[in-house]
Amino acid sequence: MGMAAPLRIYLAGPEVFLPDAVAMGREKVRLAAEAGFEGVFPLDASLDLAGLPKLEQARRISLANEGLMHRCDVLIANLTPFRGASMDAGTAFEVGFMRARGRPVLGYSNCSTAYADRARALRAGGPFPGDADAPGVEVEDFGLCENLMIEIAIRESGFEVVTRDVAAGEGMRDLAGYVQCLALLRAHLDRLR
Repeated sequence: MGMAAPLRIYLAGPEVFLPDAVAMGREKVRLAAEAGFEGVFPLDASLDLAGLPKLEQARRISLANEGLMHRCDVLIANLTPFRGASMDAGTAFEVGFMRARGRPVLGYSNCSTAYADRARALRAGGPFPGDADAPGVEVEDFGLCENLMIEIAIRESGFEVVTRDVAAGEGMRDLAGYVQCLALLRAHLDRLR
């Protein structure tokens, strides 16, 4: 009897914006392999974008990432707040994409402060250009780490969001929460196959 192929995990998160994104991706892929999985980092899609207009570059990146997700069994997302009170918008799309395909999603955040508290703190700092938030506009407050659509997608996949606090500036680099997600996935492997 042959061995089953390892589950392929799409590794979503804002790490793709780091100056050393390729190295970070390699590390996440290595940790996935160590846990018995195949990690797929979004920058795995080698694209030649040279000389293309920005809109075409964006289109090709989006379609390549969707193609990668179509070939993955599971998604693990870094939900750590990025450029605001909430997670990276592209990562949120990827969570929804995989959930809509019926794939399990897991997530971790290197910030344990509830979403509502982060949103209120951001609001207290004053609006930034184009921000539609204002006093009197409700702040979603269900005591969750992230917007209810994200956290419930993860819970409906049979998992809970892994939260922890890390040193300032380490939100995209600290991988302990990611490693916890890999362990959770490993512990529930029988129900996912």
